[in-house]
Amino acid sequence: MPAREGRAVTVAAGQRVSIVDLEGGQVGDLFAFAADDVNEHLSASHTRAATNRLFPAVGQQFLTDRRRPILTLLSDTSPGWHDMLIAACDPARYAALGVAGSHASCAENLRLSLAAMGLSVPFTPQPVNVFMRIPVEGGELRWLPAASGPGDSVTFEAVMDCVLVLSACPQDVVGINGGRPTPLAIDILPA
Repeated sequence: MPAREGRAVTVAAGQRVSIVDLEGGQVGDLFAFAADDVNEHLSASHTRAATNRLFPAVGQQFLTDRRRPILTLLSDTSPGWHDMLIAACDPARYAALGVAGSHASCAENLRLSLAAMGLSVPFTPQPVNVFMRIPVEGGELRWLPAASGPGDSVTFEAVMDCVLVLSACPQDVVGINGGRPTPLAIDILPA
């Protein structure tokens, strides 16, 4: 998947999905929706409440806004930073950062990716920002470059039939992608 772009894929319960940081240092905004009702979506806040963690650990499940498991984190070869606090970038975020004109964003990548499947949602849910390193220190957030290296990956198993959307985050103003967005790979593995 090229830098700055997004893709949507349908994943059946039991299938595995691997996200690979091809060059290292790239954040991916991951969204997941129930296949039979895209109004039900992966919820970072519901997941945090169930796991009691700011960052997911291998073996833990991600919940929907209806508190149903949607994904399980099976493996992680990265340093383990996967932010569940920061909203997807959008045009308003770039305007607030002083970027004039249009700029690719994860919110727009979500909209376009779902539209390509004939789907839409009236909101942009909180993503799981894979490889994004936002530590909390003294009650404040620090925006650090992703610590993932070339080839680092995370693998999820779908607990229910779902639609996954991955955006290779186009953020090039704050340093989370080291200032230069790069491609990601998303691979669907057999059940």
